[in-house]
Amino acid sequence: MKKWFSLLMAAVLVTGCAPGFKDEKEVVQKKDDQKGTSIIPNYQLPDTYRSLIPFVPSKARGMVVSNLNSRYDINEFETGLMRVAMGQFSPDKYVFQEGQHIDKETAGLWLNRKFTKGQLKERGLTEEQNVGLNPLNDEKGSIEEQNEKNPIYLAHVLEHNYLTKNDKSVKLSGVVVGLALNSVHYYQKEKYGATFEQKIPHDKLEAEGKKMAEEVLKRMRGMKGLDNVPIVIALFEQKGKNDVVPGTFFTYAVSDKGSSIGDWKKVNEKYVLFPSEEAEKDHRDDLTFYMRFKDDIEQYFPNYNGVIGRGFYKDDQLVDMKIEIPVQMFGEAEIIGFAQWATSLIIDHFPDYINVEVEINSVSGAEALIVRKAGEEEPFVHIY
Repeated sequence: MKKWFSLLMAAVLVTGCAPGFKDEKEVVQKKDDQKGTSIIPNYQLPDTYRSLIPFVPSKARGMVVSNLNSRYDINEFETGLMRVAMGQFSPDKYVFQEGQHIDKETAGLWLNRKFTKGQLKERGLTEEQNVGLNPLNDEKGSIEEQNEKNPIYLAHVLEHNYLTKNDKSVKLSGVVVGLALNSVHYYQKEKYGATFEQKIPHDKLEAEGKKMAEEVLKRMRGMKGLDNVPIVIALFEQKGKNDVVPGTFFTYAVSDKGSSIGDWKKVNEKYVLFPSEEAEKDHRDDLTFYMRFKDDIEQYFPNYNGVIGRGFYKDDQLVDMKIEIPVQMFGEAEIIGFAQWATSLIIDHFPDYINVEVEINSVSGAEALIVRKAGEEEPFVHIY
């Protein structure tokens, strides 16, 4: 979201005026049996939803930061969930709002394990709070055996709401829920001891995730106002703590009404690190033009710390390439010269059917941003 905002503000500075909000729509939103006035902005960024103003934060706000393994997974979990939503709720007709039904306490209880009566007493929980979606640990066998048998599958639950406008008011017309699942389970044998890891096979992770999705749907149908609203539940496989590419959503299902979940549909998306063994094995042509760009950067400006690329594939086709270039520069003229050189290399080396984004960073922070959208000849360049 920060990146989109930077691009928007840069465009405002270039044109000398703000986006056209003259046709903003004032609407009434009913919440908790009370009515309030909100605004739907006229301006809409490409491939995004408009949001109600003032912005209403999620009732589980902040939990995603502590529950997911990396900033890459945090960003992709939210933006990827929006991509899933676009298949059901068109940005032309629906307005986005953060989740208003799953609050922090509810999400925290859902992320627990199921507990025995003794375990509940130890934790000061009641039987009504014994609603954890992760499996019971019977505490039989060694610590390794316990964690191998019953790892923590569910890391986080994220809710998004989608509203439609009807005359002068808006109403909830769709809910999308993302379940973030662990590909690696981390545990400790003692409170302040070393951290160990247990890899979770994708097939097992998917099967457990689908069972949890059915239970989540039943619980949400019991919440006020959600009995007949379409609910989409999507499964996200997050990467390990040391990975430098994010995980992705891999399947989702739709329930138009009732507690029966629909057929599961595959999401064919993935991120690939450049350079890497995976890129060498499965995406050699894409690796070739990436390496040409990287080699030219290195030859012209030797005082760099490495070029890292992350390619996003949808339906086995490279769609986006995001590249980070850390530099050791301090002069404004040097930054401008470097950005110009990198921009010319983007035009020379990358095919025009993919989006390319290059971030140039130094120890002082962001120095320059270069964006070349698919189908466009001239990249957008911003020097911070």
